[in-house]
Amino acid sequence: MSNCAIVGINWGDEGKGRMVDLLTRDYDVVVRYQGGGNAGHTVINEYGKFALHLLPSGIFTPGVVNILGNGVAVDPESLWSEIQDVEAQGVAITPEKLMISDRASLVIPWHRDLDSLEEERLAGKKYGSTKQGIAPFYSDKYQKKTVLAGELFYPERLKSHLEDLLEWKNLTLTGVYGAEPYTIEDLMKWVDEYCEKIKPYICDSGAFLRQAKKEGKNILFEAQLGALRDLDFGIHPYTTSSNTTAAFAATGSGIGTVNIDTIVGVVKAYSTCVGEGPFTCEWFGEEAEKLREAGGEYGAKTGRPRRVGPIDIVATKYGVEMQGATDIALTKMDVLSYMDRIPVCTHYIVDGEQTDAFPFPAALDEAKPVIEYVDGWQCDIADIRTWEDLPEAARKYVEFIEERIGCHITYVSVGAERDAYIKR
Repeated sequence: MSNCAIVGINWGDEGKGRMVDLLTRDYDVVVRYQGGGNAGHTVINEYGKFALHLLPSGIFTPGVVNILGNGVAVDPESLWSEIQDVEAQGVAITPEKLMISDRASLVIPWHRDLDSLEEERLAGKKYGSTKQGIAPFYSDKYQKKTVLAGELFYPERLKSHLEDLLEWKNLTLTGVYGAEPYTIEDLMKWVDEYCEKIKPYICDSGAFLRQAKKEGKNILFEAQLGALRDLDFGIHPYTTSSNTTAAFAATGSGIGTVNIDTIVGVVKAYSTCVGEGPFTCEWFGEEAEKLREAGGEYGAKTGRPRRVGPIDIVATKYGVEMQGATDIALTKMDVLSYMDRIPVCTHYIVDGEQTDAFPFPAALDEAKPVIEYVDGWQCDIADIRTWEDLPEAARKYVEFIEERIGCHITYVSVGAERDAYIKR
């Protein structure tokens, strides 16, 4: 039995989906264990190009069971739409291939409403939400005011539960925000149109995983976003509302306890950030636009232009530590090929002092980057598949990052396609 977690080291959007798609061939089961449809994992393979928001990125590999664990915010409407989109490109999704934990909670339409309403109220102090209802969902989950997916098998209990939640939630919608209330007819229509469609996939996936563990199956755990968006250890309050670290994999998957042998932390060869919050190494103007265009840096879920900058060693080293990474996958190396000198944020200046420690969130706004430069390679590396064939300057860039972050860079991605990588 061999278990692996693929996790983000930075602010998300590092390229986790392409790494899951690449490595899934070595595993029997792929589990999404946290988060919801508020971010996208981009995958390019023989079926086409996909931006997956809820479906695990192992969905394309024959013989692999894909699971949405109990820690996931399952939006029936978005999930059903995604299933249809993927099937339209020739990938069959059956209940044998996709399982949804009966203990996963469902994103109810009012969660998206509340997300948008609160961002409007915050105005200039908004958190940069994708408005997919994630923060209101997790707030309700920890108040024990959500509907479990398994309740769909108990229709009378479900309706009664929804009526109770409806009375409570309308107090907030109408009293706090002045929004329109929901009716039980609205909710039952939502159940019929979307929840019933995903019902065939709902099962006791925890029992399946525990049996898979006993049988020595290989399990891959897929995380959403990155360490700097973790609810506890990220750039609070500009985080997501779940734990993005590998440590949450056992709880969020429902497997109980599990030994994770390999934790592959995914790092982009430069920095990107979607949403609000401190971003110490951020570039602006023409320099930023050139990098953004070279890397196609627009949010997979929102289409928003990503904030960009040089790779941030301080933030990346912190992310490696928070994730407990054993290996690093460095993605989008090919994007930097246009640069004659490549900038690297090697330290921060905080309160006039140089530091290598990632600051407490309240101190991040004052942090300033210390930039060093390494030579660029200025040639196309997209077709290179061996470490020895990489230009010397590209190898030195990888080795420079590896030495500074204290974790071996095992994979170097030179393109978005499944085979466009080098293994060291």
